[in-house]
Order: sequence, then structure tokens, then C-alpha cells
Amino acid sequence: MNLRDLVYKLYARRVEGRLDHDQVPKHIGVILDGNRRWARASGGTTEQGHQAGAEKIRELLGWCAETDVEVVTLWLLSTDNLDRPENELVPLLGIIEDAVRDLAADGRWRVHHVGNRDLLPTRTQMVLKEAEQATLDVDGILVNVAVGYGGRQEIADAVRSLLLHHAQRGTTFEELAEIVDIDLIAEHLYTRGQPDPDLVIRTSGEQRLSGFMLWQSAHSEYYFCEVFWPAFRKVDFLRALRDYAARHRRYGS
Repeated sequence: MNLRDLVYKLYARRVEGRLDHDQVPKHIGVILDGNRRWARASGGTTEQGHQAGAEKIRELLGWCAETDVEVVTLWLLSTDNLDRPENELVPLLGIIEDAVRDLAADGRWRVHHVGNRDLLPTRTQMVLKEAEQATLDVDGILVNVAVGYGGRQEIADAVRSLLLHHAQRGTTFEELAEIVDIDLIAEHLYTRGQPDPDLVIRTSGEQRLSGFMLWQSAHSEYYFCEVFWPAFRKVDFLRALRDYAARHRRYGS
């Protein structure tokens, strides 16, 4: 361990020691951004960047477990990402599949897919389904893996699901118009039954949501971190929690 690493480790301990666990967010959403730029900066390939990003996930979840976070949503692949060239998309999907398998095999996390599964290749769909089934009874952090996910797509899918559900029950459009409200739509989201994210973290310095959990993040706090995702450290995570704890959440009041 060099001097710089030692200083960061000591600083992380100091920040963690001052962290009030009663003020820790229960649901954290993470936009894992910057894999490709990290790879370019370090002289590696795009695939190596995505692989390094996947390996960082285990560390993040370990930090979350230490600080009593209950739900983590990881944005691994957007609907826009599905338009990437095949020579990049195919390896990326393979890395995501391996990462999801590792999460399920770990035994500490309950895996749940959020996204439009029909947009994904059959093999990826099967990996996500098997991971969910294998971890149904796990009493640990609920890990939402957002694969083939887009915020607008989710809302459109929720409305479609709501309409089909009530069509099957014979509800007329007039009757449906009378009962549609925020709670009814929320029942058809990918994250139905879950608390909304308290904190959304985005790495790489970009300061936008890019469509991440548009419905659920209406009252979320945001934390934008300059570091690329593969280089994200525990001290960066703890700073995000410290920043969140220092804010006064007013929910529009």
C-alpha cells in the first residue's frame, strides 16, 4: 500500500466514523457511468472498461451492507445502449450476464430485474430470470439490476400494463378515468412495492439523469461524482452518504 492509498483509507475511516446511520438512505440508485472513458484514460479496451465496472459492483454492495442500505438499483444497460454496435454490445451483454450470475451466486443479495425484458436477447432474459428465482428467499439487500431500462419506457410499460389489466376485468375507459391516480400507476412500475430511491448517485461527472427512474426519483436527492465508475472508491461512496445526510429533505414544503 502506497502513501496515497493509506491516506485515503484513513480518511475513509474518519468519514465513516462520523456517519449517522439513522440518516443513511434506505434506497440508493446508481448510474454506473464512465467505463469507456476510464478504459481510454488507462490505455485499455472498451471491454476491459466494462469488465472493471462490473467488478466494482461487489465492492459497492459490500459498502452498502456496512451502512444499512436496504435497496440498491444499478443501471447496467439502458434502452439506448441497445443501439450500440454489435461488436461492443455482445461483449457488454456477456459481462452483464456474468455479473448478474455472480450476484445470485454470492448468497447475500436478492436480485430483481427492472427493465423491458422483451428487448433483450433470449440468453440475457434467461440469466435475469434465473437470478431472480434463485434469490427469492434471500434476506439481504434487494439489488435491482436495470438492464434494458429506460425511464420513459418504464412509464409507457406501466400504462400499457394498467390498461391491459383493467381491460381483462372489463373496466370501461370512463370507469378507468375515474380511478387512475399516482398510486394506481405506481402499482405497474418495474419497482412496484419498493420504496422510491432516497439518493441517486451518478459517476463520471455528468450531471443529468438520462431517464433513470424518472417516476420514482421525483423526490430523490442527487449526488454527481467526478470519478469514473471503475475508479469509484469507498471514500467517494461515504462522501455521497455524508452529503445526503447533511441535506434537509422538504418534499416541496
